Amino acid sequence: MSNRSYNQYCGLAYALDIVGERWTLLIIRELMAGPRRFTDLMSGLPGISTNLLTERLKSLEQQDILIRRTLPPPAGSIVYELTPVGLALEKTLLEFGKWGSQFVPPSMDDALLLNVGSYALTLKTFFRSEQAQGLDETYELRVDHEVLHVRIHDGQVDVQQG
Repeated sequence: MSNRSYNQYCGLAYALDIVGERWTLLIIRELMAGPRRFTDLMSGLPGISTNLLTERLKSLEQQDILIRRTLPPPAGSIVYELTPVGLALEKTLLEFGKWGSQFVPPSMDDALLLNVGSYALTLKTFFRSEQAQGLDETYELRVDHEVLHVRIHDGQVDVQQG
């Protein structure tokens, strides 16, 4: 939890104490698409400093929202991934993203960034389950050097990176 607190006996205040710091929800958004290396997170979150990303990751790990683990050989890379506690934020993030979409400008300014995490959240946010009943499809989307796998099965969508 952050050093700052709302000091209120309220679920929303406690949630904001944990995930309300700048960049925290965007880190979680990036991890919703699957485990990511530190460098993947840095490239998916342009503008965040390495120190701040490290601080946020440590805080989220202390709150059991994510874990840090080493991939088996030959990769051996350290990745960050959401725990069930972190994954439980998905529905909230989707609704928050849907609410926020009303404020997105109609045309994209060159200065605004779209990345794989943005695409994954947008696909899940605006997916229409009722229109996909009985559908069994898999898609591969390439965003710059990153890949998203989108699986639609009987009205459900799963979006994973890699």
